Amino acid sequence: MATVAEARAARLAELPFESTVSASPTNVGGFFVAVKEIFSHRELLDLLIRRELKGRYKDSALGFLWTLIKPLVQLLIYYVFIGTVLGASRGVPDFAIFVFSGLTLWGLYSEIIASGTSSIVNNGGLIKKVYLPREIFPLAATGSAIFNFLVQMVVLILAVIVLGQVPISLNLLYIPAAFVIVLIWGMAFAILLSALNVYLRDIQYLVEVVMLLLFWASPIVYSWTLVVTSVKSHTWLLEVYLLNPISLGILAFQRGIWKAGSETRVIDDRTIPPVDWPSYMDFRLIAAAVIGLIVLVIAQRIFARLQGNFAQEI
Repeated sequence: MATVAEARAARLAELPFESTVSASPTNVGGFFVAVKEIFSHRELLDLLIRRELKGRYKDSALGFLWTLIKPLVQLLIYYVFIGTVLGASRGVPDFAIFVFSGLTLWGLYSEIIASGTSSIVNNGGLIKKVYLPREIFPLAATGSAIFNFLVQMVVLILAVIVLGQVPISLNLLYIPAAFVIVLIWGMAFAILLSALNVYLRDIQYLVEVVMLLLFWASPIVYSWTLVVTSVKSHTWLLEVYLLNPISLGILAFQRGIWKAGSETRVIDDRTIPPVDWPSYMDFRLIAAAVIGLIVLVIAQRIFARLQGNFAQEI
């Protein structure tokens, strides 16, 4: 006797592969029609984002302060145990800024993926009652994640100013570039996974495991210099490592906000050279953005072709 998950997988395989959102003859054309439809519902999207934020902290005494508590606790743990106890901070100047910058951008990506994946299932009641572009729900989760990111970003900027480590250089341009890349890839996977999660509910649990692996596969609590040193005899592994657009985005974000990473410093009578950032970083970022946009288009078209049975499956 087939399990519920197997039955859903079978129904997923039997679904006709056709768009229910647009009559456009091309996939790309259908994507732009969907974008236009979402734009026409922008006021509703704004309301859903507000509802997402209010619902998350409903009946909470601290409210939006929880947006800061979790990353600050993470910062304390990583700074004390990994930075101090395990010695990861010895070759990393201004380790607190380094870690918090990585945690801030990673928090944006992980929240978009986690909230986006369950967004369709969590809004099943609304989906069954009225018609609206279904992509609005993972996009509302994305909007909520952006708000939390901006709150944490304010704290990061204040810390940089207080410590006198404001990076006044062209490297600041890497900050918006990193944000855009993480946002594009986050939305792409949120839209895709939200649709798949309707038919295979194990997706949301699988995502938690994968995100944990990706966290340690990104230079958040360890430096890029450590990665280079660890694989110096197999340099091709660096190219494999940089295939992860989120790792690349975090490196760009650190390069933009972490001033000490681009300067020669002296720590405990030891001269710490500036970080040897990945070669051709500008080209890599452009390529990651372009490929991300292609993945986003593909994800939306798959979403459009799967959404026909959302109401029945939910």
